[in-house]
Amino acid sequence: MAQESFLTDDFLGQLISVGEVDILVGVPTHNNAKTVGPIVETIQAGILKFFPRERAAIINADGGSRDGTPQLVESAAIGDAQSRSRQYALRTLRSITTEYASSPASGTALRTILAAAELLRAKACAVISPESTQITTDWLAALLRPAYADTFDLVLPTYRRHKFDGVLLTNLLYPMTRALYGLKIREPYALEYAFSGRLGSQFLAQNAWSEETARAGSEIQLTLASVTGDFRIGQTFLGTKKHVERRSADLVLAMRQTVGALFSSMGQNFSVWSGKTGSQPVPTTGTEQEFSLEPLRVNRKRLREMFSAGVAELASVFQSILSAPTLAELQRIAGLDEASFCYSGELWVKTVYEFAAAYHKSVISRDHIIQALAPLFRGRAFTFLTENRNGTAASVENNIEGLCVEFERMKPYLLKIWNGGE
Repeated sequence: MAQESFLTDDFLGQLISVGEVDILVGVPTHNNAKTVGPIVETIQAGILKFFPRERAAIINADGGSRDGTPQLVESAAIGDAQSRSRQYALRTLRSITTEYASSPASGTALRTILAAAELLRAKACAVISPESTQITTDWLAALLRPAYADTFDLVLPTYRRHKFDGVLLTNLLYPMTRALYGLKIREPYALEYAFSGRLGSQFLAQNAWSEETARAGSEIQLTLASVTGDFRIGQTFLGTKKHVERRSADLVLAMRQTVGALFSSMGQNFSVWSGKTGSQPVPTTGTEQEFSLEPLRVNRKRLREMFSAGVAELASVFQSILSAPTLAELQRIAGLDEASFCYSGELWVKTVYEFAAAYHKSVISRDHIIQALAPLFRGRAFTFLTENRNGTAASVENNIEGLCVEFERMKPYLLKIWNGGE
């Protein structure tokens, strides 16, 4: 049985009253009142349309919202969804909200959903972001059917993105995960995904679930647990991923939850990734990736300025993390003007691999290592945006593929410096 001590008595009571389900959809929230109502209604309509005979439940794991988000989820009446869609379930569709903490933690939210799925003996579970305003009912079928049919244990999304959206994903998370584990997983850190009851139960039982891990990228941890545990992974195309503007200050938080989680996993998974060479495609329904080309204003000048300032201000920190040749090259390009500046793929891969090795060795505080990588990433982002400013969708994809190949080609360098070497 799942670890139940962290679940409230009220939530446990509601789960017991539900009994067992076939399908479960989890919606982790925190102050999402502006968007969550229509998203829950779409989820309801998707369940009614594609799973009318299945026992289903929606679990809202809320991280202490103060804007009425849980109340909006509770008020999204299934009867209204039935009237709008003219679809009717043969079984009761239940919706339960629980507050898991007074502040948000993605890992605790996922743990709550996983525990609910195990207690309800759900065969398949999907997690949907409360910010996914572009969701359609087809998402429910695309994500849940492969897991419910026992075809895949983890179903990850692919999207149509703006060519400049998700630069951290395309320039670090995707190519490095691919080089390490030999699988072309386009969205290793996904906010919409589905998993089998088998995978959910194992991930719930094996994770330490400390306060630190609760806040450190549980989504990418689930992907890596699937890879290293030889679970069956598939991808499904969901359509357009809306570009969300983020503040510059959000970058370090995003890197903690993604890059930090990836680096952290490398030590325990060394025996798995150290012997992998090359990469193989993942079974995919629809396209692996599409790029849109509509105009999007990006302050490239600010990115380069923050890179150059970071290289100067953090020189002593970089001396602990980077090899002397890599640091010297970064200092050289930091002095270049905008027209001459280029943070090449090879230099970027060397930088990332040296940071990963330094993180493994804990040469300084691991959190400080992740923070120090942020200004360097901005420099790489500047070059990526510049190289693809007038690029077609095909040329952008070729650019990303070239970087992925560079990560794979230089993997022996990572192995050389992992426990010693330079």
